[in-house]
Amino acid sequence: MLSPYVRKRSIPWLHNCKCSGFFLVADLPVIKDVFHTANVLSSKWKRQEELMYIILYDILFGQEALLAGDAEKFLLQKKDVLQAALAKLLVRKKVKHVSDLMTSYKISDLPKPRYARVNTLKMDVESALVELKKQYEVCQDAMVPDLLIFPPRTDLHDHHLVKSGSVFLQGKASSMVAVALGPKPRWEVIDACASPGNKTVHLAALMKGNGKIIACELNKERVKRLKDTVELAGATNVEVKHEDFLNMSPEDPAYSKVQAILLDPSCSGSGTVVDRLDHLLPSYTAESDVNRLEKLAAFQRKALEHALSFPAVERIVYSTCSINQVENEDVIKSVLPLASSYGFELTTIFPQWPRRGHPIFDGSQHVLRTDLIEDQEGFFIALFVRKGVSPPVKHIRDAGNTLRAVQRRKRRKINSFFLLRTLGLFL
Repeated sequence: MLSPYVRKRSIPWLHNCKCSGFFLVADLPVIKDVFHTANVLSSKWKRQEELMYIILYDILFGQEALLAGDAEKFLLQKKDVLQAALAKLLVRKKVKHVSDLMTSYKISDLPKPRYARVNTLKMDVESALVELKKQYEVCQDAMVPDLLIFPPRTDLHDHHLVKSGSVFLQGKASSMVAVALGPKPRWEVIDACASPGNKTVHLAALMKGNGKIIACELNKERVKRLKDTVELAGATNVEVKHEDFLNMSPEDPAYSKVQAILLDPSCSGSGTVVDRLDHLLPSYTAESDVNRLEKLAAFQRKALEHALSFPAVERIVYSTCSINQVENEDVIKSVLPLASSYGFELTTIFPQWPRRGHPIFDGSQHVLRTDLIEDQEGFFIALFVRKGVSPPVKHIRDAGNTLRAVQRRKRRKINSFFLLRTLGLFL
């Protein structure tokens, strides 16, 4: 109902903006370009970029922000540089007024295409295209083979293919996650934070309904939703577990054959601002929200470290629907030494995709970002692949069995020695 606006929260300085109670999402490209031209943000402030966007908007286009926090004070000190950057943009765009500059940025004004994924467990893509073309303009996505693209504002909710689970309404970036993991039929896979289940059943389709997917969800209500999604999709190779992924032991024989893990942990949701406008600027100035980001990042790091410890795993995808560096590149950077010790390396996914990770560590070009403005959703995806030589779990288990057998033989030999000596049969 609010698109393309975000209703202001109860923060005093925000109510001074010129937009009469709303922050205009369409102005974000201008804000981003001003920051890029001015080049004033240190790594500390880049980690809170969505907060900086809205403060800069108020400084440039509304009334000056109250000196309520460090972020506002920092940008006010850079006001001259930022205004000079805005002036350069006016010259570059060959316009005289800020209103004309806003109009010249059309990226986020473009209506967002509607995406839908064909559930190949129930229907092949060609058949879906034939059926859907009877009613809609539709074409196949070039990167995700089972993904279809419809004109903006196409309403598919009541279509019989959607209601039957033959087609799922799923965004492009979300659909890229399972494809990045690339599970093979007959593999065993863990979806560590599975609900609502769209990625889970996509994995099932990529595995052609074979193998086994262990779909974990801690929240009881979300478990129900996950089960409903799995049932709707007809994903019979999915086992739903009401369990905390962090409590699943890598040493448990039940997970000794797991070869891939999809980790899409709880995150701030800041990358879905265009769709979920109430989640814009989740880290905002409130201290509790900053703490929430830090707590989320700590959990995300712990979950990724846990995923890396499963002995037979060959591929791990880490993904978020967040634009925050603290939840994305910072998490990846923090686990790189551990990943390397297990034989894992970051591997490039979708090499044709132009937007890559922030260059804060060697290998950041391997991770993938979608842009909140240009792609109208901000996702982050990283793929770890085990490159080092790691003995298969079966060999480890066999070696352990052999060692225990040798130890048992030694004990029997010692026990026999003392028994014979006791009976006086051995001198």
